[in-house]
Amino acid sequence: PVGSASSRAADRLRVRKLPMPHKPEDLIGAWKLVDWRIEYGDGGVTRPFGEQAQGFIVYSADGTMTASIAKGNRQKFGIANARNAASEQKSAAFDSYFHYAGPWRIEGEEVVHEVAMSLNPDMTGTEQRRLAQFDGQGGLILSAYEDIGQGRSRHHILQWTSAAK
Repeated sequence: PVGSASSRAADRLRVRKLPMPHKPEDLIGAWKLVDWRIEYGDGGVTRPFGEQAQGFIVYSADGTMTASIAKGNRQKFGIANARNAASEQKSAAFDSYFHYAGPWRIEGEEVVHEVAMSLNPDMTGTEQRRLAQFDGQGGLILSAYEDIGQGRSRHHILQWTSAAK
């Protein structure tokens, strides 16, 4: 069944490339988003911000991280001060952008983000755990399962490449 320990193990094997090294210095730096997809137990795949999503995740040596992802081709407000935008414009901007930041650490094969601030206030104060793997070609894959109720889950997979390239 979807979300069971056996289905999660099978999904992890499908995504797994190279185990996460236990050295924070391998993560330190800026990473550019290649793809964000969500896989479902029925084989369906969605891309929350579409094929043109863009983003960065930055891990600093002092243990701070920040992650931002945006839908490609976001609508501009057309005004100097975003606070003066119409409610509909603000809503569309919120729905097409994702961000959080805070301390980070490595635990086994996971990177743990301690969310100190977020565009979504409900994420502030949470820990976001991501299975971290290197793909062997200079890329980083961060993934996590999300419970969507009724014994089902979905698998977020974010692929990154070094922004220094």
